Amino acid sequence: MKNHLLILMVVFACNLVIHAQKTVNKPYSSPEIDAKVEALMADMTLDEKLAQIMGTRIRDIMEDGKISIEKCREHIPHGIGHFCQFSSGQELEPEDLRDLVREIQHYLMTDTRLKIPAIFHEEAITGFATLGATTFPQQIGVGCTWNPELVEKNTNSSAQNMRAAGATFALSPMLDLSRTAHFNRHQESYGEDAYLTSRMGVAFVKGLQGDDFRTGVAATVKHFAGYGTKNNNSKMLYEEYLMPHEACFKIAGAKSVMPSYGVYKALPVAASPTMLDQVLRRDAGFDGLVVSDYGAISMIYKKYKVAKDSTMAAALALNAGMDVELSSPTMFPKLKEALKQGVVTEELIDGAVKRSLIMKAKLGLLDETPVIGKDGDLDFDPPAFRKLAYETACQSIVLLENDGILPLKDDVKRIAIVGPNAATVHGLLGDYTYQGMRAFWKQTEFDKNNPKLVTVLEGLKNRVSKDVEILHERGCDWSAPLEAQIDKSGFGDSRIEKLKLMTIQGLPQPNLETALKISKESDVIIAVMGENLSLNGEGRWRKGIRLPGEQEAFVEKLIETGKPVVLIMLSGRQQVISDFSDKCAAVVQAWFPGEEGGNAVADVLLGNVNPSGKLCVSYPRTEEKVEINYQDGSNEELVQYPFGYGMSYTNYIYSDIKMPAKVKIGADRFTISCKISNSGTMDGTEVVQLYVSPKNANTSMKPILLKGFQRVQLKAGESKNIKFNVSPQQLVEYKNGQWLIEAGDYAFKIGASCTDIRLTGDVILKGDNLILENGREVFFSQNE
Repeated sequence: MKNHLLILMVVFACNLVIHAQKTVNKPYSSPEIDAKVEALMADMTLDEKLAQIMGTRIRDIMEDGKISIEKCREHIPHGIGHFCQFSSGQELEPEDLRDLVREIQHYLMTDTRLKIPAIFHEEAITGFATLGATTFPQQIGVGCTWNPELVEKNTNSSAQNMRAAGATFALSPMLDLSRTAHFNRHQESYGEDAYLTSRMGVAFVKGLQGDDFRTGVAATVKHFAGYGTKNNNSKMLYEEYLMPHEACFKIAGAKSVMPSYGVYKALPVAASPTMLDQVLRRDAGFDGLVVSDYGAISMIYKKYKVAKDSTMAAALALNAGMDVELSSPTMFPKLKEALKQGVVTEELIDGAVKRSLIMKAKLGLLDETPVIGKDGDLDFDPPAFRKLAYETACQSIVLLENDGILPLKDDVKRIAIVGPNAATVHGLLGDYTYQGMRAFWKQTEFDKNNPKLVTVLEGLKNRVSKDVEILHERGCDWSAPLEAQIDKSGFGDSRIEKLKLMTIQGLPQPNLETALKISKESDVIIAVMGENLSLNGEGRWRKGIRLPGEQEAFVEKLIETGKPVVLIMLSGRQQVISDFSDKCAAVVQAWFPGEEGGNAVADVLLGNVNPSGKLCVSYPRTEEKVEINYQDGSNEELVQYPFGYGMSYTNYIYSDIKMPAKVKIGADRFTISCKISNSGTMDGTEVVQLYVSPKNANTSMKPILLKGFQRVQLKAGESKNIKFNVSPQQLVEYKNGQWLIEAGDYAFKIGASCTDIRLTGDVILKGDNLILENGREVFFSQNE
């Protein structure tokens, strides 16, 4: 072990040399901020410095439900860097939450010697995770919108809510590429593709941060990098898993990153100089703040057994490049002892403290009179934000099958709506929503009316005409016994070890006979199946990825009635339905659609909304535990519905592709254009996708790669010409430690999915192979 630790320290020392790298985003600091921070640090004791690079919980300074000044003086006498998940841990109305933040900040700014406010941070993956705030669809569904502009609007609304409460920092977005529906955090991802994830991630960060950190909320991109998969292949790590993070650094100006709980080449990422110094800072050009995932530093010692004790765990993390320990001060307080032992330096501590204080200065917290929260009455779910949630839910819904039953016709007068997710809110919500965090992490009930959560049954009742009769019966439970378990042996948040799965209270026992009776008496059956908060999420593992419990058998019985069955799945992952999907009249994947999910699903069923969602993941045909990546080429035995697939109520014709035959390898951009026509009778939106395939026989590039996309709105009978302005730099590969563009022949393909290619043309890149000395700088095509 001693030799291993010595090797780690030597590796770190070798990595200390900082290599300048050109980036396109603004630098982390400025001379003005540097001067302010250095003046502050000149007067700081070691205890005061360490306090700034640690986080804590509000519960640690509370007594009888109120802030205790005595506990503040005992627990945070020197101040604190962060208050962690400050709002999801409470059940407070907006004004009360703001006032709580102000009370704590008042203590810090008046009772501590340095008077430095704390950063209050929270999750924001589906909106601000607090009571009463707008709850957007989970990211796996948002990925299917293929709509970065909408993402930016959503996260801007989250930033407004967070700032109003006094929060300035978010532990979002999640940018991990997920290529298996078996991954329990699959629902938090934007899917399997690096290009799509990068576009969505950049939009997320831009919306959250805005144009000015002083009024926006700092985004934290996570989990760096390759979490939930094997990331030891350098080419795949750099080209794919790193791309969303790097794009957010260089384009959107993200200045906070969270390393994963995972490992890279046998070392935990939290203690890996290769990942946190070489890959993150030198190669990706990141110059901001590195914050730990909750408990990740303690795992270096307690779970990974890389460190001999907590002092060495803290030293390894700091030496590797970690700046802040979250969520509780357990390891970094030992840095004082590590300094005495000579395994860290004061210079390293000062560097972490400086980066932490720079973040506070950027957020306006070091101003003479910092703005903490917004005065007056607060509304965290105003009509404008609910409208965004509704639009996002509508666009996230993917129509997988339709024999013509949808949209429902006027002759449908009696509808049976059945299934465990038909009339409950638990299939609307993903992990790291406020409600999900209360149910799992806090083991408490949540208020389904704050914000109002609209079930599919309610949505349908809201939308159908008065002469339509709706009959409801659950028919079956989600799963009995519960088809999930808490994984207490994995490498995740240590709080999981003390938790249990919540059982949903207050629901009537399902009655199969009644469900089948009303189904036989109806014109159409709406079967709302899928998962809930206990069946999907961090620390929760299911036995498989088919419909849980008896749901599949229930659907088969519904099909046997002879009435058309519209299968709707609310879930955080794809469900294997290949045995019976062709027997359904329609299949709709609605994911975890958030607070307006019921209204959105109803409007798609009734044709008030033409579905436009396209899969951001490949849809598996079997439960085989393998990663599926469309980039590896056609995989029909594993894939039922391909990446990019999604049906509409109208038809689109692609024509008139144009592109240059030859382009210089060093050119800025070249244009690929085509015409898209709506040949049907309903207005709609088509997601037009641009792919590239190498034609060189000896290439190491994947067989097909997404390189652009556009959402094209078309009225019935309308046509539009669209353009993709493509850069040769988008064809770059990471080979032998360099970013290389290879000359040669490339096929550019425009289609409705990765397998439904409508138009193709070839472009020859002329010239010698080109090395990008400054690394990757152009990530996306430009749309016209």
